[in-house]
Parts: sequence; structure tokens; C-alpha cells
Amino acid sequence: MAIETERKFTVTGNFEKDACSSERITQGYICADQGRTVRVRIAGDDAFLTIKGPSDGKCWSRYEFERQIPLADGEELMKLCVSGIIDKVRHYVPAGKHVWEVDVFHGDNEGLIIAEIELESEHEPVEIPGWIGAEVTADRRYYNSMLSKTPYSQWKENV
Repeated sequence: MAIETERKFTVTGNFEKDACSSERITQGYICADQGRTVRVRIAGDDAFLTIKGPSDGKCWSRYEFERQIPLADGEELMKLCVSGIIDKVRHYVPAGKHVWEVDVFHGDNEGLIIAEIELESEHEPVEIPGWIGAEVTADRRYYNSMLSKTPYSQWKENV
């Protein structure tokens, strides 16, 4: 069984000078219920279908099944997604032994920048770069599936 362990943080500083690559991502949700999501993602010429289960108590780990699918299938599946397509540019930023994924959101989530780090386990030490802000791993508002339903533009004044 594939378990994804990741942590999420806001971004408060300049990470772009350290980015080694970037890609535009669009993603939508066929299902975005609490405890399970079915996501379609298109990144460049690649498409993926991802199923995620409920998070553990700390919201760091959960079941994840992901498979690459033909781009044409991804484009067709995107048409089945509920409203609220996510549009973002993902920057890959090496720091210490890890590569951070920094998402700069566009559209209804414009102004939101989130950094994620995937870990082998919850006990793995992480070097936190200076451009990282507050940890938001347990704050469901920052999940992409939630941003597709209630975008940042609707709640950012409350942050």
C-alpha cells in the first residue's frame, strides 16, 4: 500500500532564485469528499489519475494511488470534474536532502503560495529554508481539493 507523507507550509520569502525547474499544472476533482479524493492532473504533456484516502491524526500521512494516463484521457476526464479547476505553477526547489514543491496559484487562488515537502516517514528530519512561513499541514483550507471548492479569494482576508 502506498502511503504519502507530506507537510505543507506557507511561503513568506523569495524561493525562486533557488528553483531548479518549474511546470504549469491544472487539476480537477472527480470526487472531493472528506476522507477521499479522485484527482485528474495535467502537467505539461503528462496526465495522472490520483486517488487519496483520509489523513492520519496529524494530517501528515494518507493512502495515495497515482498512475500516469494518456494525455487525451486526462483531458476527457478533466471535463468530468466538479467546478473549481486548480491552476498553478509548481517550482522544484532543492534544500538539504529534499526537493520542495512550491505551488504558486493562479485564477481564484491568485496570491496563494504553498510549499510541500514529501517525506519517507513522519520522523524524517527536515531542513526548513528561510523562505518558509507557517506550517498549515493540518489546516484543510490549504488542501487543493478544498481550494477547488472554496478558493483563496473567498477567504484570504480571514488569514
